[in-house]
Amino acid sequence: MNGDAVKVAPPVIKPSGATKPARVVAVVADSAAARAGVAVGDELVSINGEAVRDVIRYQLQADEPSVELEIRRGGLEHICAVEKAAGEPLGLELDSAVFDRVRTCDNHCPFCFIYQLPKGMRKSLYLKDDDYRLSFLYGNFTTLTRFTEADLERVITERLGPLYVSIHATDPDVRTRLLRNRRGATSLRWLAALLDAGIEVHGQVVVCPGVNDGTVLDDTMLGVADRFPQLATVGVVPLGVSAHSNEEEMRPHTTAEAAAVVDCVERWQSRFEAALGHRLVYAADEYYLLAQRPFPESEAYDGFAQHENGVGMARTFEAEVARALTGDATEGIRPKSGFFAWVDGVRPDGYRVATAATPVTLRSSAPAVDAAPVTILTGEYGAAVLEPLVAALAAHARVPVHVRPVANRFFGGNIAVTGLLTGVDVADALASVPGGERVLLPDVVLSQGRFLDGMTLDDLPRSVETVPTDGASLVAALR
Repeated sequence: MNGDAVKVAPPVIKPSGATKPARVVAVVADSAAARAGVAVGDELVSINGEAVRDVIRYQLQADEPSVELEIRRGGLEHICAVEKAAGEPLGLELDSAVFDRVRTCDNHCPFCFIYQLPKGMRKSLYLKDDDYRLSFLYGNFTTLTRFTEADLERVITERLGPLYVSIHATDPDVRTRLLRNRRGATSLRWLAALLDAGIEVHGQVVVCPGVNDGTVLDDTMLGVADRFPQLATVGVVPLGVSAHSNEEEMRPHTTAEAAAVVDCVERWQSRFEAALGHRLVYAADEYYLLAQRPFPESEAYDGFAQHENGVGMARTFEAEVARALTGDATEGIRPKSGFFAWVDGVRPDGYRVATAATPVTLRSSAPAVDAAPVTILTGEYGAAVLEPLVAALAAHARVPVHVRPVANRFFGGNIAVTGLLTGVDVADALASVPGGERVLLPDVVLSQGRFLDGMTLDDLPRSVETVPTDGASLVAALR
């Protein structure tokens, strides 16, 4: 988010109801839209004469040098003519990425994390989407069980890729069981159609012990090789089981089960590389941590295409730190802001826009302290990645650097990724940090300035500095 955007209200995606115009919740100062007189609270009725139903069409129309906005203000409609450079952002933050309504998910996957949320969180977090548009915009995984011929035509016509598809199993019966939806048996036909049309698609397999691991996972890899070899990548990730899950069949992996998944993935990587020229399938970092095995070398990730899915994050971060310590200013890969980033609105600077990897302090009210020790708060998995780097980071900073893993008591279970940390758990961890230390917190725990439990940085018992979640930014913050 640009620093000069005027925040008015936290944006919310509306899952149902009549189609409504998108509402402007912020206007960037001195932007093209601001110069044209667009104001917070205006409703966007049409753009260049088209009543757009999502931000994909909005973005295509807004990229034009001459843009005609039909807005509604106080019940009256106005025309705002905008002249700008082609591709220059309008500078509007809208209340939703989908103006008609989000296509909700009609699956009932026993491992679905939405079902495992505790009660009392903000309503937008409980919305299960299965919308290909959010897959394109945010990298959300869709099962394609609600995909249609019209959707296929639009994706192909507008070349809406990459898309991200949840496979889970290629056996129809197993996939139906996992999705708890009879359309799960046939909906992968849309995946074949997308691939045949040349759309870039990345797949995902969430592995549930005793359900789709073992021989089923092996069969799924065989199914990918036989039916979907055009897939760009396939990420194999473990299920998360929070303390709020009601599914007795769902449980975390044992060390042996995690090792078996890694063995299966690496076996198929060799086969795919021999047949296709690339490894195609990759295991999430979490599997290597669970199996107590070293991460593969960076070259084994073939460009880190599933970085956002937790595949290769550790090696990426390690390489970013190493480059930054030698003075290389190369920017790191910035994860999106939080696990539920898509529910929190529309960036005014457009989509798929690289954000500079520089530290951002959202709140730091404590007086400056020379040579103060540093504590880095992070999730338990993040701590496991950071610990081997602490000595080099401390030598660079010339102060003691400590990594403090924050246990996720809010969700409980095996939830240990940094992006799911909540304010209450961060606050508890801060209580044991000595008062004279600087505290750094990865910004991936925040979305629109809020933790998942609704807390903000102002609710914490002491000041912290938020740092973009990449190695280059961490090194810069320490320096």
